Amino acid sequence: MEPVNPAAEGVCEMAAERNEFMAWLEGWLAARPTLSMEDLVAHAGGPEGVGIFCTDMTECFTRTGRLASPRIAGIIPAIVNLFTRAHEVGITTFLLTEDSHPPDSPEFDAYGPHCITGTPESRTIPELTGLPFAHLLRIIPKRTLNPALFSDLWPWLEQHGVPPVAIVCGNCTDICVYQLSLHMRNWANGMGRHARIVVPADCVQTYSVSTTIAAQVGALPHPGDFLHQVFLYHLALNGMEVVAAVAYGLGARGSGLG
Repeated sequence: MEPVNPAAEGVCEMAAERNEFMAWLEGWLAARPTLSMEDLVAHAGGPEGVGIFCTDMTECFTRTGRLASPRIAGIIPAIVNLFTRAHEVGITTFLLTEDSHPPDSPEFDAYGPHCITGTPESRTIPELTGLPFAHLLRIIPKRTLNPALFSDLWPWLEQHGVPPVAIVCGNCTDICVYQLSLHMRNWANGMGRHARIVVPADCVQTYSVSTTIAAQVGALPHPGDFLHQVFLYHLALNGMEVVAAVAYGLGARGSGLG
């Protein structure tokens, strides 16, 4: 009888645990409900109680520059639809937190130069700036991954607070969407305020870099599907309401509300 190898046994147990969790996660994601925009407005006491918070939907991450990702460009139609439907039910709070870096930003040590202030890639995508209600969009430039540090988001929260319903969209699921959602969750919790922070899975996404490409360019790999799924779970773990989508015209159907 061969002796038991504790290290190999531990690897097998870890692999089994990982596989079990990923199977559960896929089922959990598939079961996410679609919420009704009208029901969210009713829950908030009216459209003034709902805010749309969108992060980093700029040319840099969608079409132009070294960080542009077709995965992120792919959520543009869903986000435009979310904005349009929100406006149709009377929502007027639209905050867009967007990278806007000086040419010597220390963040470039991790991600390389991107979204330098005043360059074409730092511009909001035209699908949003071309909306007929674009005058309602408040753009908040940010210099860090946390959108409330060294930006106007913190004073905005100090003045207005996290609304009863905050819908978060944009990119990346595991980076700035996560940081924005978690900051608002922590702010509301710290202030003793109840708030529903809703993350529609169809309106968030992250980029993907394979291990092969990462090795070629000297970067860290970034499996997009895996990290997107895991961070949707992590958002829920931290008190966010992860849903499949926020739709218009559902009434009470599929809303997940009591």
